[in-house]
Amino acid sequence: MSSRVIAEPSTARGPHWFLLLGPALVAGVAYLDPGNVASNVTAGARYGYLLIWVVVSANLVAWLIQYLSAKLGVVTGKSLPELCGERMGSRAGRIAYWLQAEGVAMATDLAEVIGGAVALWLLFDVPLLLGGLITGGVSMALLAVQSRRGPRAFEGIVIALLAVIVLGFTWGVVVSPPDAAGVAAGLVPRFQGTDSVLLAVSILGATIMPHAIYAHSSLARDRFRDRAGLSTPRLLRATRIDVSVAMVIAGGVNIAMMLLAAANLAGVAGTDSLEGAHAALGESLGPVVATLFAVGLLASGLASTSVGAYAGAEIMQGLLRTRVPLVTRRLVTLIPALAVLALGVDPTLALVLSQVVLSFGIPFALIPLVRLTADRALMGEHVNRIWTTLGGAIAAAALTGLNGVLVWLVVAGS
Repeated sequence: MSSRVIAEPSTARGPHWFLLLGPALVAGVAYLDPGNVASNVTAGARYGYLLIWVVVSANLVAWLIQYLSAKLGVVTGKSLPELCGERMGSRAGRIAYWLQAEGVAMATDLAEVIGGAVALWLLFDVPLLLGGLITGGVSMALLAVQSRRGPRAFEGIVIALLAVIVLGFTWGVVVSPPDAAGVAAGLVPRFQGTDSVLLAVSILGATIMPHAIYAHSSLARDRFRDRAGLSTPRLLRATRIDVSVAMVIAGGVNIAMMLLAAANLAGVAGTDSLEGAHAALGESLGPVVATLFAVGLLASGLASTSVGAYAGAEIMQGLLRTRVPLVTRRLVTLIPALAVLALGVDPTLALVLSQVVLSFGIPFALIPLVRLTADRALMGEHVNRIWTTLGGAIAAAALTGLNGVLVWLVVAGS
């Protein structure tokens, strides 16, 4: 064992270390989808800096969850859906599990396609239905790249879109810096009434997303299928760095969205919608910031819907052991989002409701993830340590409970 490690060049610090990054950055796009934009901007506009601590807490929990997902893919060479499917004895059980996972994937797609459509409308006055079709078409093109050119090419495109997202949502904070004392106060956990609790749980629900958990194990599996002589310990070290970089970027951008709204949209009417926030930013900070916000929203919709569609395909293949052509499957999963746009449903309301649907999928992804990574027969020497398993179990229980609270608050308030 020791001779193997010594023979490897500089473990995770060598010149090739940087080339091992990527899967977490792609999965991390799920933490910057239009649902996050709506939740963070609304929270900042209504409550200023109050809920910054929620974003920070959510990203700390997300680090552990995403690392466990990637670790599962690296160590076993299989995805979370594959392993769940293998452990379900009956086909009926696999179909039932797939139906809930597919529902989660469609709800994710709903938010992301709508976000892309809204961005195209804000930028180019494209009708929402046509914008949804364009968003779906671009996502199919990106998936075709993944199928034909491999994971590295797909990662490169998504990471480029991630760079656009970072610029789009952080430039306004550079132009209009937040109040430092307010930011510091926002790190202290507290609430202001029931509505702030609902928003806090919505932020958590928009951050920890089931499809990101499914997708990350698949992305890590695909990227490191050909290990080129690299040991599992080295890949896991690089994975921890990859996840850390991705979560710092995702957390920083989510905080920037909230700071932008807190510093410039507090108390402004109509900022609880994406189009209202865009208009208010244009009035307070000028057209450049507003345009960059819309561009960031567009990149968010395009990147996240591609990752979501990738996750949906992996879920189907892993659980049903069948592969449907990507174009066919993409067209089917676009139907709910296009129907919502065609019926004229308020886009922001559709985004909120999609987060509620996502809440139901949290335990189905988290509980198997923690259980599988704690299975010594499956993970061997890379099995979770007791404290890792305990942390994962606490996170799974807390997120399941909080998402239950979200559902109850939405139903009670409707």
